[in-house]
Amino acid sequence: MELIQSFSVDHTRIIPGIFTSREDNVGGSTVTTYDIRLKRPNREPVIDVAAMHSLEHIIATFLRNDPDWKDDIIYWGPMGCLTGFYLILKGSSSPRDIYDLVLRAFKSVSEAETVPGATPVNCGNYLMHNLGMAKWYAEEFADYLEANCGHPEIFEYPKAERLVTDDGQQFYDS
Repeated sequence: MELIQSFSVDHTRIIPGIFTSREDNVGGSTVTTYDIRLKRPNREPVIDVAAMHSLEHIIATFLRNDPDWKDDIIYWGPMGCLTGFYLILKGSSSPRDIYDLVLRAFKSVSEAETVPGATPVNCGNYLMHNLGMAKWYAEEFADYLEANCGHPEIFEYPKAERLVTDDGQQFYDS
């Protein structure tokens, strides 16, 4: 079975940032998946589950209401490893092109007084939210983005190097 693209990134070297995960052609249009990485995989504690859930709700609401981007938003959701989020947009913008959008989204969390949609009618686990911690993680990431926006490594994935034999067989990490 072929290794999927997101597993070809060297997770031992990835740092927080905004990365293009993949571009796909869907019905003749380009759709881009971005990796919005808040934590260093396997090196930092992951994001608290309840805070991650709150960030998902707050930022999804922000993105789908942003006047400049709302028509391009396809998806915003957490990574299973709890180190970041996936953002899927119509088109093919570079990570630098969406920097301002991502920064504004995370800064908007500080203004939230409640978590949108955190009711039994609107959410599958409405009791699992932590607005205070969501604000803490959002501020931490926004500060990091601002402090490091001049560093290209927060916009470029480190690629995993794979052993390829003379006959073309590839070996993958497990």
